[in-house]
Amino acid sequence: MCSPEHFAVEYAINPWMDVTTPVDRDLAVKQWDRLRETLVGLGHEVHLLTPEHGLPDMVYAANGAFTVDGSVYGARFKHEQRAAEAAAHHAFYESQGWRFVAPSETNEGEGDFAYVPEAHGGLILAGHGFRTEIPAHAEAQEALGRPVVSLRLIDPRFYHLDVALAAIDDANVVYFPGAFSAASQRVLTQLFPDAVIADDEDAMAFGLNLVSDGANVVLNSEATRLAGKLKAAGYTPVPVELAELKKGGGSVKCCIAELRH
Repeated sequence: MCSPEHFAVEYAINPWMDVTTPVDRDLAVKQWDRLRETLVGLGHEVHLLTPEHGLPDMVYAANGAFTVDGSVYGARFKHEQRAAEAAAHHAFYESQGWRFVAPSETNEGEGDFAYVPEAHGGLILAGHGFRTEIPAHAEAQEALGRPVVSLRLIDPRFYHLDVALAAIDDANVVYFPGAFSAASQRVLTQLFPDAVIADDEDAMAFGLNLVSDGANVVLNSEATRLAGKLKAAGYTPVPVELAELKKGGGSVKCCIAELRH
């Protein structure tokens, strides 16, 4: 995770960003701290990346890389405003001794990649349409040695896979069908017949931008309907308020890069 101490909405690179809407940075830090404390309280270890001046979106740490079984496929951001973030993530993984594969293709890390380790022997789900380019899917497959399933995103509000879909345990996912092309919806139905299906209201509340340890699902507190669906499916929803960070187009998952050793 990376503190939002330099967070601001100084440019607009997704439909949620509005440079005329003021950001309360102190509140953003307070809400982010609560998210970090929630993860620690659930028994997880949190590593911190040092925020850098001039990189207001560094708080969205999920976009900096994608890890599977101790290997890291690095990010290469689409927009120049975020490009320098990739080096900070690279340095972190190298300092931790991870095997790092530098990308040649445009991709935004866990923003557009999700890993479901026990689904069909271990699947990487990969989004494209707005940020990550399709050639990056093949590059990720070569880097990580896991089959990659490409999913086409069609609604600019759901510009990253992680605002439309999330793994909720080692074999299942939750997703919003309307974010995907008709063909990708059919693929998801085939792969995950027991998936939890979110509706438009859940998605617009950033409910899909969640993290789960297989039992506890940490999600945006505004996504009350989705919390109910997850509870009915046997999970424990853990709501967290992140209204300030939503102004940049991200929520719980965007703030968390999961380290899969």
